[in-house]
Amino acid sequence: MSIDRPRRPVSARDKAEALFSSATAKPVPTAPTRPTVPGARELVSLRIDSDVLEHFQSDGPGWQDRINDALRRAAGLQ
Repeated sequence: MSIDRPRRPVSARDKAEALFSSATAKPVPTAPTRPTVPGARELVSLRIDSDVLEHFQSDGPGWQDRINDALRRAAGLQ
């Protein structure tokens, strides 16, 4: 035998708080996506041998671009 309890009346404040909390809920995080901008570059950490790094840095500024160009050629992308 169950006892029926009267429903608690919902106040205007309770309704407003329920609406506000659903409107301000943080979105569920999604997996990171790749850049959608054509030609965009992505920051990565890469371990390479010190003599290879010295080779590309020996010509001065622009060594990161030179490494990128060499990697594109090696991958057959250029």
